[in-house]
Amino acid sequence: MPISFEEQRRRLVERLLREGYIRSEKVLKAMLRVPRELFVPEELRHLAYEDTPLPIGHGQTISAPHMVALMCEYADLDIGMKVLEVGTGSGYHAAVIAEIVAPSDMPREKWGHVYSVERIPELAEKAKENLRRAGYADRVTVIVGDGTKGYPEKAPYDRIIVTAAAPDIPEPLVEQLKPGGKMVIPIGDRYSQVLYIVEKRPDGSIKVKPTIPVLFVPLIGEHGWRPHEY
Repeated sequence: MPISFEEQRRRLVERLLREGYIRSEKVLKAMLRVPRELFVPEELRHLAYEDTPLPIGHGQTISAPHMVALMCEYADLDIGMKVLEVGTGSGYHAAVIAEIVAPSDMPREKWGHVYSVERIPELAEKAKENLRRAGYADRVTVIVGDGTKGYPEKAPYDRIIVTAAAPDIPEPLVEQLKPGGKMVIPIGDRYSQVLYIVEKRPDGSIKVKPTIPVLFVPLIGEHGWRPHEY
């Protein structure tokens, strides 16, 4: 008898906990609650709980679960926060963020919200559908646009999470981060990238801390890579 998705999810999350990628109760709960199988293409669902990136079309990927967990830990998310995500992809990472800032078992008036910008319209539409099926449409707003410009309409943000690698930290994202806020962003070229935590001090100055080597798709846009450069 095949193992259920719920059991596969539990086993993966337990492994990520043992390996140190999951460090907090809130990330643990979110990773256990969000059904990754609803965010991968139908033909790849049997791989939903392998700890690996998977193709989602248009040259993009859904990040490996350990990377989603780690970025959420680095961002130090909490209930009630307003979060900007750059690069919606299939919507999975946005759902995990939403489950932390607006938990399913928490009254709505305490909920935060996730604004997620995706540059590829077809992916944005699919992400909206995935988020609706998984029960997160009321906690995640998907916007089609250039994520390197952020989403000024709802700025400033408590946290910004960027799921594609930029050549440098986009200035509009720094501007849209609240004083005291944090951004998690991969920086680098096609072959060498590092995940950074960017903190905005109360006086508006920036503290940048490198963490681990990573490998993401490129952040395409006015303040990122041009398509022909990468």
